[in-house]
Amino acid sequence: MQKTLWNPESRRELINRLHKLKPDTAPVWGKMTAPQMVSHLIGWMLMADGDLYTAPRPSILRRTPVKQFVVYWMPFPKGVPTARELLERPPLEWSGEIDALRRHLENFETDHRNHEWPEHPAFGFLTPGAWGVLGYRHTDHHLRQFGV
Repeated sequence: MQKTLWNPESRRELINRLHKLKPDTAPVWGKMTAPQMVSHLIGWMLMADGDLYTAPRPSILRRTPVKQFVVYWMPFPKGVPTARELLERPPLEWSGEIDALRRHLENFETDHRNHEWPEHPAFGFLTPGAWGVLGYRHTDHHLRQFGV
């Protein structure tokens, strides 16, 4: 079964891993600090909520067969560029940031049940199912970046 933010067990797994993260945890790869990564994930959730605009970028990832492969199956490569807007939010106080990300994860299903989804900057318009899978895989990717 594909892991997705629509599944309570998948969300619970991510939250359990999130609580193992410390502000001084060193990355296994990449340049972000743990606080920057958590802020980035909160930014992603704000984007998914439609509360943070991210400029669309022309990309082959917008084409349906490619989009489906990347969202659902292709391993997340390390060091892939992200939307500038998802890196601009400065990290705030650690426990507040962890609580904010936990709430976004816990409430994903209820907050997005009848949600009007924004355009993803790289993939364009996604189905709710694709948003859930991409959200899980993106969060998992960054938690693995920090060894949790």
